[in-house]
Amino acid sequence: MNLVLLPGFMTDSDLWTDMEVQLARVGAIHHADLSRDAAIDDMASRVVAEAPERFALVGFSMGGYVAREIARLAPERVRALVLIATSARADTRAQAARKAIAVAHVREQGFTGLSRGAILQSVHPERAGDADLIGRIRRMGDRLGGPVFLRQAGQARASDFDRLGAIRCPTLVVAAAQDALRGLDESQELRDGIPGATLTVIDGSGHMLPLEAPDALAAAIVPWLLAQASGASTIGS
Repeated sequence: MNLVLLPGFMTDSDLWTDMEVQLARVGAIHHADLSRDAAIDDMASRVVAEAPERFALVGFSMGGYVAREIARLAPERVRALVLIATSARADTRAQAARKAIAVAHVREQGFTGLSRGAILQSVHPERAGDADLIGRIRRMGDRLGGPVFLRQAGQARASDFDRLGAIRCPTLVVAAAQDALRGLDESQELRDGIPGATLTVIDGSGHMLPLEAPDALAAAIVPWLLAQASGASTIGS
């Protein structure tokens, strides 16, 4: 089964490096590029145009919004959906205001990388002194650079609560118990809104699950994806 991996805000394919060997047990890996568009629906359309004919989707954070849009845009092509540390909620007024301030600052002063405060908020408090982890997150942002920051931070994040019921593929929602950016209630909302979805909670990690707890995350999603692939093969035989 082909796997299409969708990164989150200001992250690139390195987000998945520590999981790739285990994910390859499911099938061929394809990294989606979400850096070239400024809107979720445009990102989704580009992924659909560049993806294999049929595939499973694994979307992290912002990538989860894109993954759900793809599942609605091309339901006949999406075999399974994994949503990691994401939400169906729109930006709050406070979140939108912070993003607007950050965008204005970058337009005026230039992009100097993700702030240490923003990075620390995205990881478990016990990882605050992990220089390797912090540096890795920072380097992803540096590689993407200012134009991508402006596109991704400048997007208006809308809610899709009213469209969750249109997702019909098998869906697994994965939450981090210590996620300071996306609460467990947001993952529960996804589970409850998507027909037949299930929820797994991983303890000991902040928002950056693929980097903080790659083995635990792979243990949660790889057997599930293999089961979907096996079930689809049986049905199609």
